[in-house]
Amino acid sequence: MTGTHMIVLPGGGYAEHASHEAEPVVDWLGGTGVRASVFRYPLRARHPEPLDALRAEIRRRRAAGAQRVGLIGFSAGGHLAGLAALAPGAGPDAAVPDEAVDFAVLGYAITSMETETYRPARLILLGEDASPELRRSTSLDSLVTPGAPPFFVWHTAEDPYVPAEHTYRLAAALAAGQVPHAVYVFAHGPHSLGLARNAGEAAIWTTLAKAWIHEHLEQA
Repeated sequence: MTGTHMIVLPGGGYAEHASHEAEPVVDWLGGTGVRASVFRYPLRARHPEPLDALRAEIRRRRAAGAQRVGLIGFSAGGHLAGLAALAPGAGPDAAVPDEAVDFAVLGYAITSMETETYRPARLILLGEDASPELRRSTSLDSLVTPGAPPFFVWHTAEDPYVPAEHTYRLAAALAAGQVPHAVYVFAHGPHSLGLARNAGEAAIWTTLAKAWIHEHLEQA
């Protein structure tokens, strides 16, 4: 879509970048007519370094001509995408307009730093002695406001690493804030599915997301 650019944020627990959630996703988006690129955010870095780096990338894409910027992130990359879309000063009414996120797609994302699930990513991002206030301020469900951009969120109920609770928490907050959103939780499938080709029912997420992305671009 002319004027739109999507930034792909692969997962990897803030310790690595999962290759199957990177360029293959760019290729898929390109096939749907959406320009996209991978952003390899800083690893093993404390908050807010990854967020600051992503915001700089958003500014760079807008300076290069992108009128709308969407994010698509997986696992830890989904958490970072959500932070960029929801943290104070983010969203369509961002304090710095060049850092605004117009919509976000999250796959099996870590959304809460208040749960004990997927503790390694939290320790990397926040440290061993993170205060309750810091954990809450980096939990997506606590950051949702009525001015948040639209979200497409998907997960599998069997995910053993990042339980579907993470998506349920975010979905409840989006609903409470009356933020436009679509949420899909598929019954079967492991963590880190990426495009989920040949992965049973979860494979349909790309078809659903394509329709959702194009719907929001047509409304822009």
